[in-house]
Amino acid sequence: MATDVRALLMSLQLSDSAFPSGFYTMSHGLEGFSQARLVDHGGVVGLLRGLLRHGVGPGDATALARAHEAVVAGDWERVHQVDHLLFATKLNAEMRRASVRSGHQLTDVVGVAVGGPEIARWAQGLAAKRSPGCQPVATAVVYAATGVSTTAAVASDLAAFSMSVLGAALRLRLADHREVQVALHALAPVIEEVADEAVGRDLGDMGGCAPMADVMSAQHERAEARLFAS
Repeated sequence: MATDVRALLMSLQLSDSAFPSGFYTMSHGLEGFSQARLVDHGGVVGLLRGLLRHGVGPGDATALARAHEAVVAGDWERVHQVDHLLFATKLNAEMRRASVRSGHQLTDVVGVAVGGPEIARWAQGLAAKRSPGCQPVATAVVYAATGVSTTAAVASDLAAFSMSVLGAALRLRLADHREVQVALHALAPVIEEVADEAVGRDLGDMGGCAPMADVMSAQHERAEARLFAS
């Protein structure tokens, strides 16, 4: 079992914006909102709060929580079931591709950097195409394998998502460096609330409802000029 410090360090490593999971290439829909002029310099935090509560929390975060528990229990059929269900909830092609690409990239990196039987078994399952390999489920495998608790794993991934969106806002000139840090601090209670809800949510209730985000993603996928993959 990992010590508390080792588990904390693992969370910090995976949620770091420098970790090569592919998050740097994503805006998670923000670029689509910006192109449609539906978000301005002061609207990013409100949009991100809504995405966390109504999209990522009920969807990705819930899948992460349930997959994490399944890995700890050694129930790999359940892990793959969660992955398939999460993939099915992603309505837009670019969001599905981005999640799978990031999940596979994360699996490749931690296979070298961390290793271990759980991560190796997950990688073998992906190679055998037993499940698509969405990023939240891949992240759940790594956190479970390295002794990070379910709640800490969910909160860390929500923080990583938030940092990724705010990093995109920085490059889209919708925020400056100070505003990004203010926003991250302000979002802490929201991340805590969303994480607690995800940990307590049944798999049958998984799935967000953020239709405008789906519309923006569909438009972004066909945009003539794109800085981000999503």
